[in-house]
Amino acid sequence: METLRERKKQRTRDALLRAAVELFTSRGYERTTVDEIADAVGVSQRTFFRYFDGKDEAALALVEMTVARFVEAVRERPSHEAPMQALRQAVLDGWHSINEVVESVVPVELYLRMYRVIESTPVLLAAHLRRSVEVEEVLARVIAGREGLDVDADPRPRLAVAVFSGVMRVTERQWSTGADFSLAGIRELTSSYLDGVGPALLGDWRTA
Repeated sequence: METLRERKKQRTRDALLRAAVELFTSRGYERTTVDEIADAVGVSQRTFFRYFDGKDEAALALVEMTVARFVEAVRERPSHEAPMQALRQAVLDGWHSINEVVESVVPVELYLRMYRVIESTPVLLAAHLRRSVEVEEVLARVIAGREGLDVDADPRPRLAVAVFSGVMRVTERQWSTGADFSLAGIRELTSSYLDGVGPALLGDWRTA
């Protein structure tokens, strides 16, 4: 059972994260300082660093939360599902639970705007992509475990995850620069792009 102290610490962390995201999305990542984030919550800079190593960690924290929930959702998929189906359904069916994770801290709309900040800020995008590589390895091992495979002997789990992750990166980039800036929009785009993987990779692109 969570103690009063633990709840207080979580509230402070959530408040710092909320303030950071609000400042990053309204003023820009580079123009926001740690002091300004701490001041917005009424705490010291030292308190901020108890919860985050730096403002880059705060900027990526919401994405980290959603990624952790997605990995959990993949683990929970029915064992009879093929790897790509499990990955696809985990992301499409998982929007509701991911929304709950995000909205425990900020409105989903603010999270979506923060994602655009990450995509448009080189230092954050680089950190996000580095982290994505680590997550891909975790997912490959989850898929290998589901299929009873040795991930180091059989390349298929890593290949499946690489294809899925590539589609998701294209989807997120297309959405973040598009006109439909909504949760329904990215969900529809995700479904469309994942459905097109087979024809795109195996079909004949040449036209008469």
